[in-house]
Amino acid sequence: MKSRVTAGVLAILLGGFGIHKFYLGKIGIGIVYLLFCWTGIPSIIGLIEGILYLTKTDSEFQQKYASA
Repeated sequence: MKSRVTAGVLAILLGGFGIHKFYLGKIGIGIVYLLFCWTGIPSIIGLIEGILYLTKTDSEFQQKYASA
């Protein structure tokens, strides 16, 4: 079971490198984040995703994001 708070903090702090995607088991999209990290776009998306992760309840998070 993946932690909502861990995923949210990783997305906010290291989202530009896709670390939160690797943590959630989404390796393919994590590699895409790494390939485009130099553009800054993944950092913005990671910040938004981190906020979304942290605003969900634990059950919503597990159902939507952590069920790989």
